[in-house]
Amino acid sequence: MGGLYGSLGIALGALAADQGAVAITSNNIANVNTAGYSREQVNLSDNPPVQVGNLLFGTGVSLGQTTSIRDNLLERRLDQENQSASQLSAFLGPMNQVQALFNEAAGSGLQTPLTAFFNSLTQLSANPSDAASRQGVITAGQNLASAFRQDSSNLQALQSNTDVAVQQAVSQVNQLTKQIASLNTQISGLEGVGQDPGTSLDQRTQLVRQLSGLVDISEADAGNGSLTITTSNGAALVVAGQSFALSTQINSNTTYHDVYSQGTDITSSINGGALGGEIQVRDQEIPSILNKLDTFAYNLAISVNTQSQAGFDANGNPGVNFFVQPASVTGAASSIAVAINDPNLVAASSDGTVGSNGNAQALANLQNQNIVNGQTPANYYSGLIFQIGNDVSQATSEQTAVGLVQKQLQDQRGAVSGVSLDQEAANLIRYQGAYQAAANVINVINQLLTATLSMTTG
Repeated sequence: MGGLYGSLGIALGALAADQGAVAITSNNIANVNTAGYSREQVNLSDNPPVQVGNLLFGTGVSLGQTTSIRDNLLERRLDQENQSASQLSAFLGPMNQVQALFNEAAGSGLQTPLTAFFNSLTQLSANPSDAASRQGVITAGQNLASAFRQDSSNLQALQSNTDVAVQQAVSQVNQLTKQIASLNTQISGLEGVGQDPGTSLDQRTQLVRQLSGLVDISEADAGNGSLTITTSNGAALVVAGQSFALSTQINSNTTYHDVYSQGTDITSSINGGALGGEIQVRDQEIPSILNKLDTFAYNLAISVNTQSQAGFDANGNPGVNFFVQPASVTGAASSIAVAINDPNLVAASSDGTVGSNGNAQALANLQNQNIVNGQTPANYYSGLIFQIGNDVSQATSEQTAVGLVQKQLQDQRGAVSGVSLDQEAANLIRYQGAYQAAANVINVINQLLTATLSMTTG
């Protein structure tokens, strides 16, 4: 009788174990499309045998603790590539807009109004007494000045928008670090009582992945399942169950927001994630372009004004400034404007006589002189366009390369942690078969017990 009851216990244990295995397999199948889900592994183990005399008898099977299959090193590699991809994406977003501002093929930028301005001076030199040609020079100058101001305004607006994006990214970082710290506490608690924290680990992995998309991070195992996260330069973000919020403060020199960690300005040390890309555009790329635009406007205005003063207007008077004299290089592009409205004030004559075109020709010849940082206006402007195009092209190439690495790592993660429907279907059939076999054993034992009891009572 004891043998039958022992066999019944083994069969009942097998039913419970196989039922659990089916549940785990079903959960894997249900989460096949869940982002960040790590496949759960069924762990079956044979129970310790019992000894009766010189004989050992098996006691069946147990379902051990479920384990989630993940490669922490691979996850961290994905975080690193994610922060690079996000940095490039955040950089290219506004930089593509900058490139569009200077898209000469589409009719934007300075090349067309710059060429039109010097062409108007050439036309004036052909007929210096023509009032329409004089007015044409003023109109072309106004169009050129307007183009400078518009480009400068657009760049500053884009810089301000990027500053808003920096503030938003900092807020998102703080939300994520708070959630990660909470999950650290949950995971440590589950591991402390011997339970599988797989679901919480998956959630934390996804949050860390999102965090890496915002800022460059460094991860370290703090024990008990907890994770310590800092920026790549050591500013604490999460330590065990505590998060450390970043903050922003307006820089009085730039009027834009710097990023602080516990009172320390870490803006210049943020190089990865969306924050890194946005800060690079806001604090480096756009200021560099604005400086070159200001330098261009300043030198052009000074050179034209100097040559204009060397000539004479239609009334025989000494020439005056054609452009409003810029006070300094900084802000020159945003303030450049034509100083005269009267066509007669255009200094076309070189000697004060009616019909003289010497100074008009000299003004037109400025386009071929090295008046902007040792370069002609056209060459200097071409260098600016090349810088923008080269920066965008290089970042685009890097983005493509990073994307390929990401794809490779994601495929590797899928092979390690992803759910294979074919494999899970095979497991389901296997555990179902084992469950049915255990049920059959129980049915047989039940029949044997009934027969035994009948013989005893009979």
